[in-house]
Amino acid sequence: MKKKLTKISLLASALLMSTSLYAESELPKHALKTNYQKVYNNTPKTVDSFANMFKEGEFYGALRSNTFYYVWEKESNSQKTHAVSGLGGSLVYKSATLNNFDFSVGLYYSQGFFDESSDPVSSLKAGVDVVSRYNYANTGSKSMGVLGEAFVRYQGVPKTEVILGRQKVETFYTKSNDTKMIPNTFDGVVATTKTIDNTSIKLGYLAKQKLRNHTESHSVLMYDNSDSANYSQWNGNDDSAMHKGLSYTNLKDAGASTDAPLIVGDVNNKSIKNLKLDTSFYVVPELLSEIMAEANYKIDMGNFSLSPGMRYIKQIDHGAGKIGGAAYSGDLAGLSGASGGYNNADSLESQMIAARLVSTFSVFKLNLAYSQVFDEADLITPWRGFPTSGYTRSMARYNWKANTKSYRIELVRNANKKGIYKDLFIQMSILHTDADENKGNYDENYYYIGFVQNIPSLVDLQWRLRLGYNDTKKVDADSLDARFEINYLF
Repeated sequence: MKKKLTKISLLASALLMSTSLYAESELPKHALKTNYQKVYNNTPKTVDSFANMFKEGEFYGALRSNTFYYVWEKESNSQKTHAVSGLGGSLVYKSATLNNFDFSVGLYYSQGFFDESSDPVSSLKAGVDVVSRYNYANTGSKSMGVLGEAFVRYQGVPKTEVILGRQKVETFYTKSNDTKMIPNTFDGVVATTKTIDNTSIKLGYLAKQKLRNHTESHSVLMYDNSDSANYSQWNGNDDSAMHKGLSYTNLKDAGASTDAPLIVGDVNNKSIKNLKLDTSFYVVPELLSEIMAEANYKIDMGNFSLSPGMRYIKQIDHGAGKIGGAAYSGDLAGLSGASGGYNNADSLESQMIAARLVSTFSVFKLNLAYSQVFDEADLITPWRGFPTSGYTRSMARYNWKANTKSYRIELVRNANKKGIYKDLFIQMSILHTDADENKGNYDENYYYIGFVQNIPSLVDLQWRLRLGYNDTKKVDADSLDARFEINYLF
């Protein structure tokens, strides 16, 4: 199996490198930043006829190869060392603008490669997103073809745009998180405006979500256990950070909506020199909401800068706690008595504080950070926006369970906002998590290193290698998470 995966990755590399070389000064049409957000450098122009709206549109293509190897210190029924790979890509069309309107359509495809006899789909970790577990379990298909984006945009109001349809939504609480073949997208309407000086406001009403390993949209905050015999649990919101107590049956029994929308908002302000203020919120009506406030102040000293920052999150329970409980696992049994170690097992009221000090010098950035989730309830944010991001978030670490303290040191070399890394981008971090064992959690040290580079003579071609090693106090739970990918954007 491993030899087969290696051959596939090498073949993909050879095919991608066979294209013509870019001129040194030319920017690619689009690029992928290290945080997996897409940057469009060349966009269609404004036209004066319906025909030209289509004729002057632009296509944006991507070919992608991903290989994952996850190694457990000791295997068990729930911990299996495995290898999984995927080949895929996307084709996005953006029309020209006519009378302040334009539209975009994106088709995405993924083909997974794994050996079910030795690497069952239920045991797959990060690599699970190259295949739909629901489709595979029901039909045996290892491929996905989806309409990932389909939206109309209106820009008739100065400094404002409104997008309606299936789209990527980049806010504090929602992210496209396009780490595999297919991004995380939402069906809804999003409005962004910069009509207020030094202020950006984004508001969204999101009726449905489509996670990366799904072919159909689903509820934003419901774990689907309606038909477990046919693997419905892999057809609703089955994100690893989803609150599984907010299940179809629990919501139905409580008389709550199984299809509530997600309302999100971001407000960013830079009115005071060197001070950046951010506020974000989400609301799932009659279930749950959160609000985040953050301040970062930059102190410039020539080629050197210091930026202290603080973040506060308040989670407000509107009834979800009584339905699903305080733990996002949805299961308190067997932890620490009937309460599972939580002060109030039926409440999702919670808070988080975080602080950091970021220093930059030349091409280097050093980030020292701390976060603490209060001993109340777990934070519920299963839309690929991570509450500890930029502070104590490292690859695949969900350190926002109740009574958790985290400490991280991170060093970054050659960061930029263009998504073009001709000079090797390196990110290294050490994360220590002080968890609450009474809640079934364990202290751990997580060591991460990641590399990203665009081939200097062919900037459309980018490779990434990410390695994360987890050293935990839980017996036989140490693990290595290795990920290698190639992205060719054209």
